[in-house]
Amino acid sequence: MDLFYTDVFVLPLPPGHRFPMEKYARLRAELLASREFSENDFHLPHAASDEELARAHDPDYIRQVCCGQLPERAQKAIGFPWSPGMVERSRRSAGATICACRSALRSGAVSANLAGGTHHAFRDRGEGFCVFNDAAVAARAMQAEGRAERVLIVDCDVHQGNGTASILAGDDRVFTFSIHGARNFPFTKEASDLDIELPDGCTDDAYRTRLAEGLDTAFDLARPDLVIYLAGADPYHDDRLGRLALSFAGLAERDRLVFTRCQANGTPVAVAMAGGYARQIVDTVAIHASTLRLARRIWG
Repeated sequence: MDLFYTDVFVLPLPPGHRFPMEKYARLRAELLASREFSENDFHLPHAASDEELARAHDPDYIRQVCCGQLPERAQKAIGFPWSPGMVERSRRSAGATICACRSALRSGAVSANLAGGTHHAFRDRGEGFCVFNDAAVAARAMQAEGRAERVLIVDCDVHQGNGTASILAGDDRVFTFSIHGARNFPFTKEASDLDIELPDGCTDDAYRTRLAEGLDTAFDLARPDLVIYLAGADPYHDDRLGRLALSFAGLAERDRLVFTRCQANGTPVAVAMAGGYARQIVDTVAIHASTLRLARRIWG
């Protein structure tokens, strides 16, 4: 199982910034410490090129990001101050999901980006800690390279994948499925191909039922050659930004539902970590690590 990491590309953040960047390095360390993965499983991804990014993003937006010409309000919407490190990290994160897709399709199994899931990035702007939309960029890359004709994006982050839905609207070769909190950010939702909105406090059993129904519908309609799975840790009951109430066991069951459905359907899956803002960062890291250990055990 190939794992693509970007934590070596530092994104400078001011003191007290609420995005837990250190979770990525901790996740890689946790996976190595588990002894279920070796150094040979981890790979540095390429930085997504302008050509790759432009299949999902406006060329002028790409130029503004890469040349440090974003207006102040655009930087505030993203939530990160501009820096060369921000550009490199954002390119590499998109590149990591492209690499994970290629690897999953090559093996017929599973691969992962140890970051990614930047689903709030729109074609011409970013928001919510998202600069480039790695899932949309990667889906379009697989089509352009002739590796996958039909792609299903399964977004289980607690926040709706609004940027993904907007970028891919009207593209009948990419099916977007988002299961998320109804009353959480973004407060103005876009229309995915399938949206399931959940009430505050949704618990394990209710989530499992709605997800299983959504997967049945999504697979029937999408008929995918590839799944891109955003495995957010933020539906967790002690997540600062989540508002749902899933337990560790409930999140593991969520992952099992997605992975076993992909395996039963013979569909390779590329995983991105997406959000996670638990009050204790060790909980976020444990949830992400559990997702990847389960993926390895299911596919062997």
